Amino acid sequence: MLAYDYPLLGFFWSLFMLFIWLAWILLVFRIVIDIFRDRNLSGVAKALWVLFVAFLPFLGVLLYLITRGNGMAQRELDQAVAQKEAFDQYVRSAAGSGTADELAKLADLKAQGVISDQEFEAQKAKLLA
Repeated sequence: MLAYDYPLLGFFWSLFMLFIWLAWILLVFRIVIDIFRDRNLSGVAKALWVLFVAFLPFLGVLLYLITRGNGMAQRELDQAVAQKEAFDQYVRSAAGSGTADELAKLADLKAQGVISDQEFEAQKAKLLA
């Protein structure tokens, strides 16, 4: 009752409870996302975990964190690495279709004797212009 005897403490208590509630909601959502992200769990196991977390949330979240909590960070790290690799691959493919590849192809053609020096220089000037 101390918080309600002093209005400022009541305000801070309300903010604290709001913060705890938001943290709880974020934790539950993160666990549900992790359940579906895990490729080692079968569909039945995923369904059981979701039901457990939905109908007995405090116990379900606590048991999930105890039994599978270490893997959550690893799965998140694996996803971040996969996204970075996909992005890097996209950048390489987008940048690789530029003038550097064309110049390398022209240099190979010149080295093979398919095109002459004058043709190489003309194509090179066209690419760099």
